[in-house]
Amino acid sequence: MFGSISFGISAGLGGLGLAVGGCAYAAMWPSSRIFGETLIAPRTAGELALTFDDGPNPLWTSRLLEILARYDARATFFMVGKYAQQQTALVQQVAAAGHLIGSHSWSHPNLAVTSAPRVREELTRTSDTLAQIIGQPIRYFRPPFGGRRPAVLRIARELGMAPVLWNAMTNDWSEPSTNAIFDRLSRRIDRLQHQGRAANVVLHDGGHAVPAANRGPSVATVEQLLQRYKDSLRFVTVDAWA
Repeated sequence: MFGSISFGISAGLGGLGLAVGGCAYAAMWPSSRIFGETLIAPRTAGELALTFDDGPNPLWTSRLLEILARYDARATFFMVGKYAQQQTALVQQVAAAGHLIGSHSWSHPNLAVTSAPRVREELTRTSDTLAQIIGQPIRYFRPPFGGRRPAVLRIARELGMAPVLWNAMTNDWSEPSTNAIFDRLSRRIDRLQHQGRAANVVLHDGGHAVPAANRGPSVATVEQLLQRYKDSLRFVTVDAWA
């Protein structure tokens, strides 16, 4: 009897663990569609979207713009609203250079565990602020950490924004080696191309906790990626895939 009870408890805990793990996968894994569709990248080889999170950063975003301009490449910047409000001239510079600006929420919470009213406030405040700065509506949104649930995706779409995730990322926010970041990303990009898929690459030009974070390795990686793929891939912004 006790063995049966023990087995039942173990099975119940195992089931609970699977349920928790499944919810975590649905909420955080970029390719999961359990909670709803998101824009990642099409099954079309030959294209690469450089996307940047957590900016604008007064030093590194400016340097990033210089590198992109040298290669005549366009990128997508998912900006944190409270930092964009502090750097309006820089946000305008990004838009004037032809880059796409999207929302990365106001204060970078994990929206998978954020109340629906606050989710709406985070997204509305950011899109309104960015639209006022650049003079055009914000149509794309990337959830911080990739965290989402059905309510998050629904609210984003109600506000006219397509949720965007990714299929190529490394820990550039904490990795001090440019070569290590580049090697990991280039292997992932090459694998995606071999699979017949475009690459949606995430790097960071800012820091959600430290707005002036050192992003030197990330920015240097961008130049290496541009140099390696400038003759073989077309650099696009994510609206090319909408």
